[in-house]
Amino acid sequence: MTRLRTFYVLVATQIFSLIGSRMTGIAVGFKVFDDTGNTAPLLIAAFFAELPGMVGGTFTGLLADRWDRRYVIMLGDAGQAAGTLLLLVTFVTGTFELWHLYVAMLVQGVFGTIQGPASSAAITMLVPDALRDRANGLNEMGFPLAGVVAPVFAGLLYSVVGVSGVIAFDLLTFVTAVAVVARLHIPRPDRSAESDDLGGSFWREMLGGWRYLLSRRALLVAVIYIAFIDFVINGPLELALPYTVSVTGSESTAGMLLGAMSFGALAGAGTIALVGSVRQRMRIILAGYVALGGVFLLLGVVRHPVLLGAALFLVLFPLPLNGALFSSVLQAKTPPDLQGRVFAVTGQMFMLMTPFSFLITGALVDDVLTPAVSRPAWDAVAPLVGRGEGAGMGLLLIGAGLLILAATALVLVYAPVRRLETDLPDYVGAAAAAGSIEAVEVPAV
Repeated sequence: MTRLRTFYVLVATQIFSLIGSRMTGIAVGFKVFDDTGNTAPLLIAAFFAELPGMVGGTFTGLLADRWDRRYVIMLGDAGQAAGTLLLLVTFVTGTFELWHLYVAMLVQGVFGTIQGPASSAAITMLVPDALRDRANGLNEMGFPLAGVVAPVFAGLLYSVVGVSGVIAFDLLTFVTAVAVVARLHIPRPDRSAESDDLGGSFWREMLGGWRYLLSRRALLVAVIYIAFIDFVINGPLELALPYTVSVTGSESTAGMLLGAMSFGALAGAGTIALVGSVRQRMRIILAGYVALGGVFLLLGVVRHPVLLGAALFLVLFPLPLNGALFSSVLQAKTPPDLQGRVFAVTGQMFMLMTPFSFLITGALVDDVLTPAVSRPAWDAVAPLVGRGEGAGMGLLLIGAGLLILAATALVLVYAPVRRLETDLPDYVGAAAAAGSIEAVEVPAV
């Protein structure tokens, strides 16, 4: 089996596991909402799942660089399986309480944070640079694919075997992933001069990802820019359900429109996977964010369900595409033995402001924009968003689009980011390793 085939097996097993996890999330959501009638427990559970990534990424990146990445990926799957097993035991024994869910989500968040940097860094050792865009595109397809597939299977299984049956299936996906990864071989990167320069004490090594970015200003600015875009869009994207219900007045129509969002993300990741290799990645990333800003403007003003569906499809289309391309940029510019820490730091920056985006968005919509609809000052924006249901949320979406366009304009003016790929050389050792990939054999699965 070549390294490239190892990558395909690894991605397939991780997507299978992700589908199981999404199914559990949906089934537990059904059960908790049926029992409590409240959505707050699900939001609190989501917070606990994201908390480790917000605060612990710097440490987990060091694990990915210092340990065998195959074992780190297996540890991530096994730890998440432990959280799933905890939930299964509580439901089977009839002792489930909400705090069990919070603990399980925290455990899964910890081990998911451990696994993420190792999975991203492993791609460099398995896929040559010429195919890395396609590989990252396939990797990005996992989340939207699970978003399309998981609700269907979760709904079917939940009606037949209940929440315990769905969780048992999820546990099976984790066991399968660990068993498959245990038989793969992911080469360990050679020690680089850059890593030696950033080494020394435990703390110096742990902070290596931050120090690597700080010494490469254009790359750091690009990461901060993408983190800002994530902050701007995370809250507004969470408004998709209430916004579509408010505008269309139909839960069934809103459900179909949300499906269009998932297909948009799947199509964006699929596009880069089909294209395979892209030149001038940063320019395409910046163009993608310009398009994203324009789509947010469109989403804020359209009201017809067909136009809403098109806008929702397009609003998620560039996100996995840009994510795949920026992963390729990081993989090309970073020594392989530093990539765990760099991916951990960038992931931490991308996630850090997410809760604040949710809080600010909720406060703006509920306390400022929705009450303002009935006031005379609203006349200034009524030609754009009207005065009907969802008008306040529509204005927020327009504001998000303008912020995206303004931030992108500033980055476009900053030439070092535009020229990042040409001015910052690729890591030579990674390119040399890529050239010999197909000649390396690994044990068959």
